[in-house]
Amino acid sequence: MTSFSDLGLAPEVQKAVSEAGYETPTPIQADAIPPALEGRDVLGIAQTGTGKTASFTLPMITMLAKGRTRARMPRSLVLCPTRELAAQVAENFETYSKHVNLTKALLIGGVSFKAQGELIDKGVSVLIATPGRLLDHFERGKLLLNGVQVMVVDEADRMLDMGFIPDIERIFSLTPFTRQTLFFSATMAPEIERITNAFLSNPAKIEVARRATASETIEQTAVMFRASRRDLAPQQKRAALRSVIAAEGEACTNAIIFCNRKTDVDILAGSLKKHGFQAEPIHGDLDQSQRTRTLDAFRDSSLRLLVASDVAARGLDILSVSHVFNFDVPTNAEDYVHRIGRTGRAGREGKAITIYETRDEKALDAVERLIGKKIPRIQAAEASEKPASNSIPDIAEELKTAESQSRKRRGNASSRRKPQNAPPEDNMVGMGAHLPQFIAMSFDERLAT
Repeated sequence: MTSFSDLGLAPEVQKAVSEAGYETPTPIQADAIPPALEGRDVLGIAQTGTGKTASFTLPMITMLAKGRTRARMPRSLVLCPTRELAAQVAENFETYSKHVNLTKALLIGGVSFKAQGELIDKGVSVLIATPGRLLDHFERGKLLLNGVQVMVVDEADRMLDMGFIPDIERIFSLTPFTRQTLFFSATMAPEIERITNAFLSNPAKIEVARRATASETIEQTAVMFRASRRDLAPQQKRAALRSVIAAEGEACTNAIIFCNRKTDVDILAGSLKKHGFQAEPIHGDLDQSQRTRTLDAFRDSSLRLLVASDVAARGLDILSVSHVFNFDVPTNAEDYVHRIGRTGRAGREGKAITIYETRDEKALDAVERLIGKKIPRIQAAEASEKPASNSIPDIAEELKTAESQSRKRRGNASSRRKPQNAPPEDNMVGMGAHLPQFIAMSFDERLAT
């Protein structure tokens, strides 16, 4: 099949797809939409960025175009692991249902229960929700699920990672046995397979790419980082990242930078801004309004760098992301695939650069085994050495600068110390010359690194 007109979609849906600028379906769309329109259960396994969302939104709009809604009884249900992904699915429904009279509601955390309840009371054709917020509404008696005709589980493997599987099983039990189920995942863990065997009936199984593979349109590189001293490692690593970003030049129009820990996300975003980079953090501890503002700014190109935890590794469908930087090698190899899948989407070219240390080599080896290919590795010069001929430009210079600044601060701190026989100052009693260096540094000095 070479066009959306071959898939059996309603004319109104085809018109919306065409107006959105799409002409040819992706493999997962071409294979999943026809059986979905026939009313069959579908099990879709495809890597991130292959168009899974349209694989269920387009047939759902076609099937739900006819029929009426009833208060508190949605006709269909889409479950998503994160608020961002749920909001993105809602945007897809908005785009593709523009010529169809289809009502929808979005149930996610950080939004008023009252406003969401009012939408449900009016009756909706499509309910898009995260599992926790959906069950909150159900337990309050505001929602009935016995009218669900089509149920979608999106990013099922991420649901597993986040501990949502018991909630998913409970939600399945609350919907009619006769429902149609569309189940999508990037990987097929044993627990996911158990659920599909229990809740899907003779599904059309579609696997358009080898499990846990990275898109061939993404150029991958790993940069070896060695700190000159252990106590300087954090600031030197941040300096190395700045050099890597600078070395990409104008080719890096925008980028997502991933950290393993939420605390590092805030520190790194603050450091980048301190050094003149346009960057903002996004992670699970931020309130929903702030996360929404940050994502909107990134989408409209008013924000260049998005520093993220893995909460953003799934579901961010921003087609024009030019780069992904892994500030940390992920501890789970599959997270690497999902992270770099934020670039090189829908056939576009992208670039993924990972900074790794000696201690990360086992984790990086595991990534290479998973994706079935070697990642080219670049040796970055150490802080005390001249740049190697194959190193990314300016890394060594950045590291030297960081160490030089640290030595200068140590010298200033040392010159301010009292002689050994001098009486201690009132606010330094008992500490004197033994005051640790990092305490002697001012807050502004520490922030500057």
